[in-house]
Amino acid sequence: MGSFSLVSAAARRLEGKVALITGGASGIGESTARIFSKHGAKVVIADIQDELGHSICKELSPQSSSFVHCDVTKETEVENAVNHAVSKYGKLDIMFNNAGIAGAAKLNILDTTKAEFEQVVSVNLVGAFLGTKHAARVMIPARKGSIITTASTSSIIGGGATNGYTSSKHGVVGLMRNTAVELGQFGIRVNCVSPYAIATPLLKDFLTQLDTNKISNIFSSLKGEVLKPEDVAEAALYLGSDESKYVSGHNLVIDGGFTILNTGFCLVPQS
Repeated sequence: MGSFSLVSAAARRLEGKVALITGGASGIGESTARIFSKHGAKVVIADIQDELGHSICKELSPQSSSFVHCDVTKETEVENAVNHAVSKYGKLDIMFNNAGIAGAAKLNILDTTKAEFEQVVSVNLVGAFLGTKHAARVMIPARKGSIITTASTSSIIGGGATNGYTSSKHGVVGLMRNTAVELGQFGIRVNCVSPYAIATPLLKDFLTQLDTNKISNIFSSLKGEVLKPEDVAEAALYLGSDESKYVSGHNLVIDGGFTILNTGFCLVPQS
């Protein structure tokens, strides 16, 4: 029994750490909250979905998790979420800027309004900026921390999503790289995770607005596996843990080889 306990403790890769996850009430954020908690972290779920957020915290443990309402486009609410984490648990080790939206399914720039474009950029990019800023505010004095942002395969390719979404995700990677350089002197690591399409509520809502013929060419070159929210959560776990202590400024792409395959010029027979 004693040796089993030692092994179990060693397996908890975030023991003693405090994590704040925006968009943590569903999809990738929810999966990450569950995995972080399983590995010993105190978790703060920040989301606009109050009922879902509170429900997940009850499942995880009222002692090791809490919920705070947070619209990431509002700086006062992001600031409050960070302050809540520090006030409740004494510090902030991991900031996961995960909240995001796909926006209206308009692939033609002529059909996209300025307001629709700005809404996506406001949530996806400005939200990540605010999360990074206020996490840095409390991490700099501690001279350590890990900031992670959910980007997308649309952060490195074009033509796979709307103009607003693709622009925001490219911007997120630029923000990550810039702040990785700036904050590295304080021992703070900044990285991104870029998943391929996952069947989350966000994607399902987006795809229902599209003609299936327009998405029929979206596929991964890796067969036999299906990407799930838990897979992205595992990547965030690595970036949040001490196992990645020398990883910073990195965009971890989780796409089964999707972004390396040019379907317009492919010499490999496709079955």
